[in-house]
Amino acid sequence: MGSDAFESKRGLMPGAGAPRSSGENPGNAQRSALDPFAGEGSAVDLVEIRGVIKWFDASKGYGFIIPDNGAADVLLHVTVLRRDGFQTAYEGARIVVECVQRSKGYQAFRVVSMDESTAIHPAQMLPPRTHVTVTATSGLERAQVKWFNRLRGFGFLSCGEGTPDIFVHMETLRRYGMTELRPGQYVLVRFGPGSKGMMAAEIQPEGGAPGFSSH
Repeated sequence: MGSDAFESKRGLMPGAGAPRSSGENPGNAQRSALDPFAGEGSAVDLVEIRGVIKWFDASKGYGFIIPDNGAADVLLHVTVLRRDGFQTAYEGARIVVECVQRSKGYQAFRVVSMDESTAIHPAQMLPPRTHVTVTATSGLERAQVKWFNRLRGFGFLSCGEGTPDIFVHMETLRRYGMTELRPGQYVLVRFGPGSKGMMAAEIQPEGGAPGFSSH
């Protein structure tokens, strides 16, 4: 299956089978609180999605997958991850999941496989930098967000094919009143050379608010 396609399947819900009375198992209430699929029908339509772990926080109990086909992020719940034999999911890991459609988008139902060879382990993450200063050498240009991770505090923009990626730090976003970027989003940016190659010096949403400083 290509990375730009979904594959529909049908699968049994975890623990599905013969009907049970509400008093059959005293642990049912606790299980329902922990299992995001508890109490649903015996079968669901599954869609296979391939992508990369955007971020995963075991303490919060969930994280998100960026699909290869550019669709909206897929929710990954810790109970699904651990039920299929994985303790956690590292940012950057390649993953194949079977998903169900929810009211707010796709949610992982089963982890088919995970490749951690591309993952960024916590020990590799650099501590947050402060006082990021870049002198802009460009005009205010339209750029698209390629990738951004709010937990690590940075991401990359692109002004188009054949142009160098532009590194953007969370501190730059905050300086101009922004809190997060999403892949595919368009922004207006001034950038210049820095320690990470080209780096954003100023940034605003496309069609930004009046009064934005151009100096």
